[in-house]
Amino acid sequence: MAFAIARDGNVARALDREHFERLLKESYRQAYALAYRLTGNAADAEDLLQDAAIRAYRFFHQYDPELPFGKWLAKILCNANVDRIRRRGRLRTTSLDQPSEAGGHVPEVADWNSLPDRAMVEESVSDPLQEGLAAVRPEFRTAVVLADIEGMEYEEIAQTMGTSVGTVRSRIHRGRKQLRRYLLEKFPDFVARMVDEL
Repeated sequence: MAFAIARDGNVARALDREHFERLLKESYRQAYALAYRLTGNAADAEDLLQDAAIRAYRFFHQYDPELPFGKWLAKILCNANVDRIRRRGRLRTTSLDQPSEAGGHVPEVADWNSLPDRAMVEESVSDPLQEGLAAVRPEFRTAVVLADIEGMEYEEIAQTMGTSVGTVRSRIHRGRKQLRRYLLEKFPDFVARMVDEL
């Protein structure tokens, strides 16, 4: 009897894992695009997405199937990004482009940009806009990306970021202001083209 219960538990976990993997696969492109917009580069986006996927699987038993999986995953992704930013503030980073203290360059890293989904996402995010987003403070960037690129409502963003609607509005306003200032200074032709297209 105990073996049957254990086996049934393993079957249930296997079915949950298959269900989770199917949902994750369906949401991958959108989740990667969000991670890329939040981090500004492919390597960090992949790391962030992997961290979020692990967290999502760990808490999959709390997922409400009545809600869209992509939005649930986006919330986990944003929270993982906040944690990443906090950790990065405490960690010393090493540039792979600069010579090491021992005198030589750090060895080349494998080309992670060869995946087709990643290439499509990176092509769809314009370089000036991505560079501008990277210049915006992280908490403002997250709010701007969720509102202006992901199309979330303020209430959804507040829930995702774990803050009030008033704070979300403030962060979006300040983030847009920082983005506008950066783009006008660095890419005036890009801004002119964007205005002409409106």
